[in-house]
Amino acid sequence: MSSLMTPRLLRNLLPAISLTVLLLAIFYLQPRAMSYLGLNLLLNLALPIAFATLAQMCMMTVNDLDLGIGAYVGFVACIGATFLRDTPALGVLMLLACVAAYAALGALIHLRNLPSIVVTLGMSFVWLGLALLVLPTPGGKAPDWIRAIMTWKTPMLPFTIYASVGVALIVHIILMRSAYGAVLRGVGGNARSVERAGWSLLRAKVTMYALAGVFGIFSGLALIGLTTSADANIALRYTLLSIAGAILGGGEFVGGRISPIGAVIGATTLTLAGSFLSFLRISPDWQIGAQGGILIIVLALRILINRAEAK
Repeated sequence: MSSLMTPRLLRNLLPAISLTVLLLAIFYLQPRAMSYLGLNLLLNLALPIAFATLAQMCMMTVNDLDLGIGAYVGFVACIGATFLRDTPALGVLMLLACVAAYAALGALIHLRNLPSIVVTLGMSFVWLGLALLVLPTPGGKAPDWIRAIMTWKTPMLPFTIYASVGVALIVHIILMRSAYGAVLRGVGGNARSVERAGWSLLRAKVTMYALAGVFGIFSGLALIGLTTSADANIALRYTLLSIAGAILGGGEFVGGRISPIGAVIGATTLTLAGSFLSFLRISPDWQIGAQGGILIIVLALRILINRAEAK
């Protein structure tokens, strides 16, 4: 392999290559997608999924996994479509309480050495139950300001693209370029070394869980800004999509290896995959399986690249 295209560089570029290939395939099947309106329709739900993927990525940074993020996003959506619209002050307090609950969850898991998969799975039922209490039946209405943001007609490219790029760069700077970001990633890579250096593992874990809660709020609010209403079950599939997006973007379950930019690209790729499969006239019942197939292919390529890098 040439010195310009090393295995490490190829591995880092794999998410972008996957997205590019998928976009080219979509444009080949549907040339009209190469327009402002076409891109807007293709990427309509990319931003909420990207936020949920970033939330999952925060958990993976400290070697944990959140099986309740989909139900949590649904709960936030229900709050946004009811309390945040009718009584904004109470709605904001409820959302802050959600972030505090996520932070407390991180503290509990760390202090009691509990498996995050089990705890977050249990919390998924709590979030779903709370969502049903807030909004027993589908309905409510998104606040006008959220709707205005999500339908903002930006120049040249849809708002989703600008927002996704901006969020990816901000999170990349915070986690990949800052000193404390290195500490947070170090918790997943080598927790003992981080602790010996004088950093608090508890504080780091609480920080990442709270950050996951914040991104979950952004996901829920962005979602109702697009759908205009809410439902307790509106985002249940975001749990698996967020895991797939983070992995597709270069993240790994252990070692604190993450990529904020890759996670957003992975989420966007999964969003586009649904449209691509629709253009192929594949039944919606098979689309989730086909998305899983795309993920397996990318992971297989990554394994081959990793083996080439190890030689």
